[in-house]
Amino acid sequence: MADDMQTEALNELGAKIELKQPDAVLGYSIAHDELTVDVVPSAIVGLVEFLKADRNCRFSTLIDITAVDYPARDKRYDVVYHFLSMYQNHRIRLRLSIREQDMVASITDVHPSANWFEREVFDMFGILFTGHPDLRRILTDYGFRGHPLRKDFPTTGYTEVRYDEAQKRVVYEPVKLVQEYRQFDFMSPWEGAEYILPGDEKDEEAKA
Repeated sequence: MADDMQTEALNELGAKIELKQPDAVLGYSIAHDELTVDVVPSAIVGLVEFLKADRNCRFSTLIDITAVDYPARDKRYDVVYHFLSMYQNHRIRLRLSIREQDMVASITDVHPSANWFEREVFDMFGILFTGHPDLRRILTDYGFRGHPLRKDFPTTGYTEVRYDEAQKRVVYEPVKLVQEYRQFDFMSPWEGAEYILPGDEKDEEAKA
């Protein structure tokens, strides 16, 4: 019964937002007791202002901003915002889809806490936020190449960082995977081969 009441309340909230912001909302859905609203990218700032000020919403707490990469899609990225209304005891997720070259308006004027969240999305995905007061990398190092959470970013990265004892300093070098350093165990018991792992012979001796 409680779950049904929660779903009904979220449906009512989604319908109200869609009714009052028809030019900003593409649609909404409810999954796992959470309301997701799909947003017109150009309308994100106005919708966030509305959600913060409207007495039926009062989403005054920004929880997080992140993104999801779908390389095969024309609109490659989803930018996702999570808000909390402590007054109405509701959470909401805003989702907008953009192309790789598209930019998103910053919401730092509405929620100053968006500053570091937007910087992280820029750092990890390369998505640009127009109107951001200080859009620069926040997690990766100076001169870092690429954006680590893109699906096409190599798991090894492009650059290796290490301390060089001879030079007494940190050096940056291109990643090199030398073949002889890779270990291939063709005698693995997982392949069905008769192979005794080091130390197993002691167990056999004990059984004897």
